[in-house]
Amino acid sequence: MLAGQLVGGGHLVGSHSFYHARMSLFDRSGFRTDVRAAERAIIRFVGVDPRPWFRMPFGSGAEQERLVTRLRELGYRHVGWHVSGLDWHRRRTARGVEEAVVSGSIARGEGTIVLLHTWPDATTAALAGIVSRLRAEGADLVRVDQLDADRDLSPLGDQRPTADR
Repeated sequence: MLAGQLVGGGHLVGSHSFYHARMSLFDRSGFRTDVRAAERAIIRFVGVDPRPWFRMPFGSGAEQERLVTRLRELGYRHVGWHVSGLDWHRRRTARGVEEAVVSGSIARGEGTIVLLHTWPDATTAALAGIVSRLRAEGADLVRVDQLDADRDLSPLGDQRPTADR
C-alpha cells in the first residue's frame, strides 16, 4: 500500500484527524474519538504511531487553548504553518504556488513551515521549482521534527492560520 511506503522513504507521518472536520465543532468526547480513530487507522495501515504530530483541518481551532490542551493530553502537538501555496484553489497555477511558497519562505526566514497538499496538480508541477529556488537561496529543507524547536508538545507554526497565507 502506498501509505506504508512513506515511512520507508524517510517521511514523517502525522495525523490530520479522522473525519477532517473543524475540531472546534467536537465536544470533548467527539474530539477524543476523532483523534484516536485517526491514530488507530494510521497505525493499522501505515505501521507507525503518528504522535506527536497533528495538524487540525483548516487550521481551525489551533488558536483555542482548550483544543491545543486536548491534543496535548492525547500526546500530540499541533503543527500549523507560516506560508501556504494556496494550492487548494482550483484555478491556482503551478507558477502561482511556486511564487507564493518561495517569496513567503524567503520573507519569513529560518524555521518556516510551508503548507502544501498532495492532490492539486499545480503542487506537483511547482515542487521542483520551489525546491530549486529555495536551495539556491541557501535553505535547508527539513521535516518538522528536525526544526530547532522546543521538544515539548507546544504548537509549531502559526497558530492563527488563515486561508490567505
